[in-house]
Amino acid sequence: MGQAAPRAGRTLITALLVLVIAVLVTASAVYYGFPQKVQVPVQQLPACADGQPRDANFNCPAPVPLKVIGPWSAAEKDAFLPVLDLFRRETGISYAYATQRQEDLQQSLPLDFSAHRTPADVIFMPSSFVKQYGTQGHAVNLQGTIVEANYAPGALDPVKVGTSIYGGVYTGKVKPGFWYRHSFFAAHDLRPPTTWVEFTDLLAAIKPYVRNQAIISGDGVGWPLSDVTEHFIATYGGPSMHRQLTAGTLAWTSPSVKSIFTNYLVPTLEAGDWSAPREWTAGVTEWWNGDYGLYFMGSWITGMVPDPSDLGVFSLPGAPGPVGIVFGPDYFFVPTYSSKLAEAKQLAAFLAGTKAQTMQVRQGGHLATVTGVPITAYPVVDAGVARLLEGKEILSDLDDTIGGTFQTVFWSKLQLLWADPTQLDTVLADIEAAAP
Repeated sequence: MGQAAPRAGRTLITALLVLVIAVLVTASAVYYGFPQKVQVPVQQLPACADGQPRDANFNCPAPVPLKVIGPWSAAEKDAFLPVLDLFRRETGISYAYATQRQEDLQQSLPLDFSAHRTPADVIFMPSSFVKQYGTQGHAVNLQGTIVEANYAPGALDPVKVGTSIYGGVYTGKVKPGFWYRHSFFAAHDLRPPTTWVEFTDLLAAIKPYVRNQAIISGDGVGWPLSDVTEHFIATYGGPSMHRQLTAGTLAWTSPSVKSIFTNYLVPTLEAGDWSAPREWTAGVTEWWNGDYGLYFMGSWITGMVPDPSDLGVFSLPGAPGPVGIVFGPDYFFVPTYSSKLAEAKQLAAFLAGTKAQTMQVRQGGHLATVTGVPITAYPVVDAGVARLLEGKEILSDLDDTIGGTFQTVFWSKLQLLWADPTQLDTVLADIEAAAP
């Protein structure tokens, strides 16, 4: 009995020794018998894309895409994305596109700039905004990135100060006049007018065949009502009046300007030829479905309808002298606070080049601003729109060029004019008061 406990203790110790030896042998076999994972020092690993730090497991995070903000949504967005896709294929740079109204960006971007930040790396904005904030140091000088020789002389002037180029000019849209459906005109034996009297007669002839008014008034925040008004001025006041109003050397309250409204635009408003302002993108569908007969719109409409071959367009007829037509390019810039300046400048150069603009015009609704884009790249209807420019003086978009407070006042007062044409004197006085 007295020796049982020591014997049991020796047995336990022996078992433990055997277990330890077994563990050591197994560990040695595993270590020497199988390949071992080699821990590479972090400093020897290749750098992550964009210089981003590795995570806790030494993995690189997904690359941050180049952020692009533009005004286009729905069908217009679908027509722009192929251009960005082409850029991604050619450069390997990923992108993220977001739609944001330029009217909203007018308010938010200055706040971002004051905090030295930006919501995107490339942003589309009116030329007046790009020039204003470029001179304040918030937009990158793209001299050397944007090739001026790709453009017609003067094309970059709206975004230039001296030799500094604060933005690029993308494709543009002409604002040629009133769009109609060939099938609608043919069904009701209607023809485009050649005189002012024929125009007013056409409006009267359309009314029995539509569910609403002869012309739909596209609107958002006051445009395209502004485009309509500019067209009346450029046609019946001529290119000279349009340029003087843009430059601020002619008053909106002058008799010559007022006469354009009293003799042409206001009588059609008073006759009930125009609808109340309608959200302009929804208006495209309503007009196409026969609720209205005519729609004043820019050439981007060719990319927004089911069958562009059914589109016809005419400018206001019966001009007493030279005629101007507004061509509105889309401008873009690179904010100084972009975290991807090199890539953003690559995209800027691409958008200002022939490849990008050729791809864009193929989608419909756009006209190239750079040289070298073949006419064969245009859909048939857009080639026809381009021909509307022949014999007319090209004008910049009046309210986009002036910008600032004037633009928002101009828009809101035109909404008032559409609601109550008897307020013409007040409307013109308020617009003049806001003119720089």
